[in-house]
Amino acid sequence: MAALWIAPLYLDPFAVNVLTRSMIYAVLAITVDLLWGYMGALTFGQAAFFGVGAYATAMTLGQFGGTPQWMAAALAIAVAAPAALGLAVGWLSFYRRSTALYASVVSLVVPIVVVQLIYSGGEATGSSSGLVGFDVLPFEIEGFFRLAAAVLVAATLAAWIFVRSDAGRALVAVRDNDARCAYLGLNPRRIQIVMTTALAGVAGLAGFVFANASAVVAPENAGFLFGTELVIWVALGGRGTLLGPVLGTIAIDYLGANLSGDLPFLWQLLLGATFVAVIILLPGGLAEIARRGLALLPSGRAEGFAPKLAARALRPAETASDRPLLKVSGLAKSYGSLKVLENIDLEVRAGELVSLVGPNGAGKTTLMRCLSDGTEPIDGAIAIGEVPISGLSPNRIVALGVGRKFQVASVFESLTVADCLLLARASQDGLSLVGRRATLNLPQAALDVMRMTGLDRMLATPVRLLSHGQKQALELSMVVALEPRVILLDEPTAGLTKAERTTIGAVLKSLTKDFGVAAVLVEHDLDFVREISSRIVVLHQGRLVLDGTVDEVVNSELVKTIYSGGGHD
Repeated sequence: MAALWIAPLYLDPFAVNVLTRSMIYAVLAITVDLLWGYMGALTFGQAAFFGVGAYATAMTLGQFGGTPQWMAAALAIAVAAPAALGLAVGWLSFYRRSTALYASVVSLVVPIVVVQLIYSGGEATGSSSGLVGFDVLPFEIEGFFRLAAAVLVAATLAAWIFVRSDAGRALVAVRDNDARCAYLGLNPRRIQIVMTTALAGVAGLAGFVFANASAVVAPENAGFLFGTELVIWVALGGRGTLLGPVLGTIAIDYLGANLSGDLPFLWQLLLGATFVAVIILLPGGLAEIARRGLALLPSGRAEGFAPKLAARALRPAETASDRPLLKVSGLAKSYGSLKVLENIDLEVRAGELVSLVGPNGAGKTTLMRCLSDGTEPIDGAIAIGEVPISGLSPNRIVALGVGRKFQVASVFESLTVADCLLLARASQDGLSLVGRRATLNLPQAALDVMRMTGLDRMLATPVRLLSHGQKQALELSMVVALEPRVILLDEPTAGLTKAERTTIGAVLKSLTKDFGVAAVLVEHDLDFVREISSRIVVLHQGRLVLDGTVDEVVNSELVKTIYSGGGHD
């Protein structure tokens, strides 16, 4: 910061002016990097928020003057107006059934709409000519350079602290696997909307500084072209690194200002060719070179942090009663004319471990999905502890006490083992915005799964380096860490050794018998099913054909017939 403070004393006025603008743009690049590089939402809309902040500043100061009171008001409006727009854009981009492509399309439209509003604003917005002649902060060009530098350093430091915190891990988790976030009780849509809103406000702050430093605002400050340039600068600098986009934006904008006069068309061609070359040869951007050599830049990936593990007591066991923890009544599920499930009735009480068996294509995984996602269109009713789940999103069902393990391990590839477990506890323990949790308190059953697979010695290991069986065990640990009342397990022993399956079975029996958890298990290993189950339910062609004790089902002629040739995919 000291170097930036004295830099204007040694730079010519042209360089001071251009670098002031470049540093303001770098603040915008940080917001794009947080949204795209860390959260995974490619956005072209930050230019619109920047333009709204700049115009709000110019219109307020032009109308009421630059007294301290109105300067403060202009700052507040410059942040609040883009934030309000960001809230609306975030809601439109990340509503329940939106996709990443939809969010990008919305961000493409927003700058176009904002620019058209500016054009139609007449004298209030200056139309296509923009606004000039409004009061600004009483600084010389050196003062604005230092102001831009201070804002950039503060924004970079705040972003650096955030991405290295527990909450920053959640941001990467949303990028990697938003479905698993929801099934851990987090609300990925809310995270995306909050980030869009907050970073729109930061973009508005940059617009306030820009309007004061340049004393002119124009429609192109809010336009689609500028938004696209920001994305290119972030990609060239290295998305998901923070410092890469900051340094890349400053370097490219400054170089462009120096070359655009002499090489107006060739410069754009060179920039475009460089962008293509970097995307092909260095997907991590120019920061990839620095990271390989110095390992200094945060990458949005696992960073080797390993908290201490500690056991926490599970809540008291559910008392046995006639009230089922899980009740399914008349469940039917179709995809068009194809009936996948039909007239399913099932009850599971506290302490029961019910195994769901049947040939491939019987509808087992579909049933598990219906039990854990109330937004699935179905006929019939499903209740958790007498609470209907119809219309409830997965994170809200998790709050009712439901944990789900998927057939294929659903974890966060860019994070560490410790990060995954931390996020599994986030809905109950919260996430720090500025630091890392030093101790990770997990239920003993989760610790048992980790210890028997060696994961307790691999807390700092990136998940992408784990074997298939280790990922299965990690996901089971994450689900158990939720302390569910009802646990849904889709082939939890797939990829595990016989010894590991035995230990998993012991953990599941402990959860049901000692802690009153109601478990529904999909499993093809009939020996494993026979050993741990309270009851076995048989699905065949979408119908529940048998529900009985282990001996009744295993010795049933109907089951033998189904498995010998009655089932088909």
